[in-house]
Amino acid sequence: MVLWDEMAVVGRIARAHGNRGQVIVNPDTDFPEERFAPGAELFVKRGADMRSLRVATARMHQGRPVVGFEGVETIDDAEALAGTELRVPREQLKALPPGMFYRHDLVGCRVETTDGRAIGTVKDVEADAGGSRLVVDGASGEILIPLAVDICTTIDPAAKRIVIAPPGGLLELNA
Repeated sequence: MVLWDEMAVVGRIARAHGNRGQVIVNPDTDFPEERFAPGAELFVKRGADMRSLRVATARMHQGRPVVGFEGVETIDDAEALAGTELRVPREQLKALPPGMFYRHDLVGCRVETTDGRAIGTVKDVEADAGGSRLVVDGASGEILIPLAVDICTTIDPAAKRIVIAPPGGLLELNA
């Protein structure tokens, strides 16, 4: 049995595309061509109802997958999926090279400085063209920490621990 909370997010359905049941996906994976290839099985959840969807068609358009699922034939079917997360069992994820981590590996890690001062717990990982950053739930609010090797000196997902060497002013900037 596949449990929703034990699966990894690989994308979110942004909206319907066209009138044949296709959707545009905002990918949350470095491997969108493989993850959303025809035949791939993905899971969605609406309320308490979780179901699997099999990719029937896929193509890239402006950096995002346009996906057709088996059984999703109309624009109404596609619109009903808008806003849902697409997940896969974690066992289906590719092994990453050393020094790279999946988002779910980092969320929940406690963050502390090299001298042992507790900063907080990672609640999200954000990424954009400028790079990735940890969103840490600290004692006095949200703290953004660049996910850079010079700052995040130790990342140990198995121990749920990240050690940082913050440059001067980083933690105060977030105060």
